[in-house]
Amino acid sequence: SAFAVVAIHGHFSKTLLCFFIPQIFNFLISVPQLFGLLDCPRHRLPTYVPERGVMTVSRRADGGMNLTVINCVLKAFGDMREETLAAAVVAVQVVCCGLGFA
Repeated sequence: SAFAVVAIHGHFSKTLLCFFIPQIFNFLISVPQLFGLLDCPRHRLPTYVPERGVMTVSRRADGGMNLTVINCVLKAFGDMREETLAAAVVAVQVVCCGLGFA
């Protein structure tokens, strides 16, 4: 993509890698589901619980957690409202981008 071209020509590929840490981490933890080693449902996003108004970890058919960064955030910090979850995921991205400038 354009980011890769600019990073290569500008000689700051390590900085660009820091921007993509969450995406790379998401791919790495998703590999078992993406390559069929574990069940991979069509929708791996968190489940909305309308009674409580929160998002919760989504599960595979065998009861295991779907392997995504969003589900990892929910597993680590517990169920949360969608706005809070979005802010938490953006905070992870901001921290990773900050590492690129450190």
